[in-house]
Amino acid sequence: MEKRVYNFSAGPSMLPLSALERAGAEITNYAGSGMSVMEMSHRSKVFQKIFDDTQAKFRRLMNVPEGYKILFLQGGASSQFSAVPLNLIGKTGKADYAVTGNFSNIAFKEAQKYGQISLAASSADANHTYIPAQDQLKLDPQASYFYYCANNTIYGTEWPYVPDTGDVPIVCDMSSDILSRQVDVSKYGIIFAGAQKNMAPAGLTVVIVREDLAGQELPYTPLMMNYKTMIDKDSMYNTPPCWCIYMLGLVLDWLDEQGGVPGMEKIKHAKAQMLYDTIDASRLFTCAARADSRSDMNVTFRSASEELDAKFVQESIAAGFTNLKGHRSVGGMRASIYNAMPVEGVEALCDFIRKFDKEN
Repeated sequence: MEKRVYNFSAGPSMLPLSALERAGAEITNYAGSGMSVMEMSHRSKVFQKIFDDTQAKFRRLMNVPEGYKILFLQGGASSQFSAVPLNLIGKTGKADYAVTGNFSNIAFKEAQKYGQISLAASSADANHTYIPAQDQLKLDPQASYFYYCANNTIYGTEWPYVPDTGDVPIVCDMSSDILSRQVDVSKYGIIFAGAQKNMAPAGLTVVIVREDLAGQELPYTPLMMNYKTMIDKDSMYNTPPCWCIYMLGLVLDWLDEQGGVPGMEKIKHAKAQMLYDTIDASRLFTCAARADSRSDMNVTFRSASEELDAKFVQESIAAGFTNLKGHRSVGGMRASIYNAMPVEGVEALCDFIRKFDKEN
């Protein structure tokens, strides 16, 4: 096999090698069916079993309690920016949003089409380099829901706590840190995540919905965005993203081998700590995010100048790394170290940073 690069892409990102190899081995003939999962009817018994098994594995690994439904949808996490207010805001016509990065800002603007949206907190005053503390949240007890994004991919910050909102249901976009740390699902009304960072190839969106929140959608909610419709049809109102659901199942098998979510949490935190320690010890590089708000998934850093940043990115490609260039809106560098990034990849990057620091 050709040597694989260490892919630090923010998404779509690395998938576990064992999952890719298994998918490759089964690509033309899944479990003796004589066909690929890509070719199967979503109504077939063979696919229904893949679907049910994947859903059950996800429920077990995420510890999803009774009273919550797991939906496998399409449209990416971005479609949930509209689906959430359409389904939930009808209760009081109001909602609270915390804006701590790019995607929560887009969600905040989208929600304004459907009701009275308050800015509960924003970290824009410091270019989103920190997460606001609980006592900085301006909460409305009349809000239909409170919305935040757990991890900010572009800025490299992650919420270190779950906001306390009293009786107001919490909606959380967990696209870039789902399955990387233990989550008490019962604290949330809705959790959603695009699959292409920690779960599967792009094309699948997983939504965990507290059942009592479904069925109150605004009258003009599109059919395909109606949680009640999707719950009633078990995500199969239309053809679901079959291949991605199958791939999620393979990734969940791999996650099991890492000790489930608790095991993964230890591994990913050790990887991030190693990288932050290396950057903090260097003379050339500084971390973008405030120490108490740093993300374990997306490590953002920069050197003293844009020229050196460009040189670093250029030399990193020659050294077998890819996608270390920071997002165009913030510059610098970003190493996305999702679950599938092996420890060796982070060790190799740390060595490269030390070498570059010494030479420059």
